[in-house]
Amino acid sequence: MDEQIKEIVKEKYGQLAKIATSVSSCCGPGTSSCSCGPITANLYEPAQIASLPTEAVLASLGCGNPTALAQLLPGEIVLDLGSGGGIDVFLSAREVGCMGKVYGLDMTDEMLALARENQKKVGVENVEFLKGDIENIPLPDNSVDVIISNCVINLAADKDRVLKEAFRVLKPGGRLAVSDIVVRGALPPELGRNMELWIGCVAGALEQEEYQAKLAAAGFVEIAIEPTRVYRAEDIITFLASSGLDAASAAAQLDGKFLSAFVRAKKPSGS
Repeated sequence: MDEQIKEIVKEKYGQLAKIATSVSSCCGPGTSSCSCGPITANLYEPAQIASLPTEAVLASLGCGNPTALAQLLPGEIVLDLGSGGGIDVFLSAREVGCMGKVYGLDMTDEMLALARENQKKVGVENVEFLKGDIENIPLPDNSVDVIISNCVINLAADKDRVLKEAFRVLKPGGRLAVSDIVVRGALPPELGRNMELWIGCVAGALEQEEYQAKLAAAGFVEIAIEPTRVYRAEDIITFLASSGLDAASAAAQLDGKFLSAFVRAKKPSGS
C-alpha cells in the first residue's frame, strides 16, 4: 500500500508539472486540470507572486502559505518538503536573504526539472533543489533552522517516519512550520482507501489529536495546530467529484470535519 501511494503521487505530480508548462492561467477556460479548487485557491497575496514564473504558481497544490506564517529570519537555512515547482522555496529565499539558503526536496523528476527552470527565471542563487523522499531526507543531522511544507505530509504513507526525519535534520531549537490538512473526528473508511482523494490531500489527512501525538512522539515540543480554512459541505462535494463516491451523502457527514491548518512545532534546544 505504501509503495502504491508513493508511485501514484509521483505520477500525478509529474503530470501536474507538465500541465503547469502548457496552460497560461489558472482556473480559466480549458484549465480544468490546473491546481485550483476550494483547497488550493487564493492562498497567496497577488503582490507575493507577481514576480514569480507562472509555471511555479500553477504547479502548486498547496493548502496554505507557510512562508507567510513561518516568520523566517535573514541568514536562516530552510528546507521545503515536497517543493514542487518551487513557489514556497522562492518566497522563502526572499526572506532569508543572500546569507541564508533554501533547499527544496522533491521526488518527482518532472517537478525538479520545472523548479530548476523556474530558478533560472527568478535568478536566485541561495536555492538548491534536491531529489529525494521526505521519508528519507538527504541532508545531515542538525543542518536546517526551519522546515516548511505545503499539503505534502498528508501524501506520505508513513507520516511517523517523515516527522522523525524532520526532527533529525533540524538544528536544536529549530522549528517546523507547515501547512496541512487535518481532520476533526473519524472519517468513513472508504475515504482512506480512495487513491484520488489521497492525491488531493484529503484521504491521507490525520486527525488533529493524532497529528499532535505523532509530533510529540518524534520529539517535538511547543506543538500547535491553528485552523486557517474549514471546508463545508459544498467544498466536500468538489473534493469528491472524481472519487466515485456518493458526494452528496458524504458531504453531509463530512461538513466542517476537514480543515486547512498551520502546524507549528519546535525541536528542543538541548536535543
